Amino acid sequence: MGIVAGLDSSSEFTRIVVCDTDTGAVIREGHAAHPPLPDDGGKRTEIDPQAWLLALGEAATGGLLEGVQAIGVSAQQQGVVLLDQTGNSVRPALVGNDQREQTAAADLVDAFGGRTAWAHAVGSVPEAGRPVVKLRHLARTEPENARQVAAVLQPHDWLTWQLLGRPARRTTDRGDASATGYWSPATGSWRPDLLELALGHQVVLPEVIGPAQAAGQTPEGLMISAGTGETMAAAFGLGLYPGDAVVSLGASGSVSAVHHEALTDPTGTVTSLADATGMYLPVVRTQNAVRVLRGTAELLGRDLPGLSELALNSTPGAYGLVMLPYLEGERTPELPHTAGTLAGLRRESMKPEHLARAAFEGMLCGLADALEVLRVRGVQVRRVFLLGSAAELPAVQALAPALFGAQVLIPSPADYTTLGAARQAAWALGAAEGRLTDREPPHWPSPDCRVLDPGDDFHVGQAVRQQYTAVRDQTHPGAFPQPDPTQPAY
Repeated sequence: MGIVAGLDSSSEFTRIVVCDTDTGAVIREGHAAHPPLPDDGGKRTEIDPQAWLLALGEAATGGLLEGVQAIGVSAQQQGVVLLDQTGNSVRPALVGNDQREQTAAADLVDAFGGRTAWAHAVGSVPEAGRPVVKLRHLARTEPENARQVAAVLQPHDWLTWQLLGRPARRTTDRGDASATGYWSPATGSWRPDLLELALGHQVVLPEVIGPAQAAGQTPEGLMISAGTGETMAAAFGLGLYPGDAVVSLGASGSVSAVHHEALTDPTGTVTSLADATGMYLPVVRTQNAVRVLRGTAELLGRDLPGLSELALNSTPGAYGLVMLPYLEGERTPELPHTAGTLAGLRRESMKPEHLARAAFEGMLCGLADALEVLRVRGVQVRRVFLLGSAAELPAVQALAPALFGAQVLIPSPADYTTLGAARQAAWALGAAEGRLTDREPPHWPSPDCRVLDPGDDFHVGQAVRQQYTAVRDQTHPGAFPQPDPTQPAY
């Protein structure tokens, strides 16, 4: 039996799990909060990266890593650490989604010839928060700092480099590289021309290593695996396979799925990422998810469980009431300046339970639209893993299978991001010892899940979708691609 660890450095805390290499069973774990970020109006845009190291040390106290042979590092995405010629930080790390970067994103899109050109080059279109856009914003607003930048790392890259003692060789993995906006999942190579377009000059980029490769060893002999971003680590921790999708319910929503090839979407709706196994992880995001439920709950004087109970007192289709959930504009379809719509108001539909039902149906239909974007492009979706605290609401569980047209799985609560990082460490260790190949990750048990099938509600759910789609297409004609009839829904 071997022992490995997984580390996740998120925007708010560091978590570490220590696992058995053969079974994935958690042996022990540690946790430490990151210091509060400066008050910047809620943007949470920068932090001294040394805080991540301090939190790592705090989380690993008490002999947590004793006996550990390898560790994998995952970390928040959309962050950049900017290094000068000596390897020191030029300024605090840029993290999070700063809406002030929207102008820089538009500049980049235009400078490279439009959305289609970007989609073909790197599988995504620049938007606020992406590392390539942060670099453009830095060059425009802090030109002196920008000129000092000699190397650019993402948070997981920087932590891995620090754990290894700051060697001359810096590494990343294909998953995190694919989120930068200047690495192509289709070709597996950096696009230094796009980075130079953003920053104004060339810099040193890390070497992209394979999923089962090690970044190196510490002087004490601890192996550090390739590491990856949080999205890819969570997918690996869940044990996703082709045909599996993940729907994440936050204030906004995201839909991702394992696919065998990199997608090119000229509209930019799909962000084509690489995963942590050698495959791909196309992602479609919605601007509105749980914020729709919270807004409706506040309007009706309920909390979310109360809103869920109220919704289940209504019937499918909410007596004809349809909510287009575009409360903060929308990304899928691309309608940044639109607003939400409440259609089908009749005397008999003007009741709290029908509004509650319309909110749940609208949110889930919006996410089903995102699933449809992937299906239209040939991604098979047979099972949907539903993540986020709202996944526990009875109304979500009752409606999601039929509206998604797929089996829905609710995984038991666990830290799948950190488990994914630990599983990667076990893979690197096994490959180094000759027990595993670079195509054979360790077979850890699948997570315990509650399984929900559409069953007899499938056709009812599709009728609700048709009602929603009719209102969507009438309100925003031509905004959404038509489904591919050759792709079965379920």
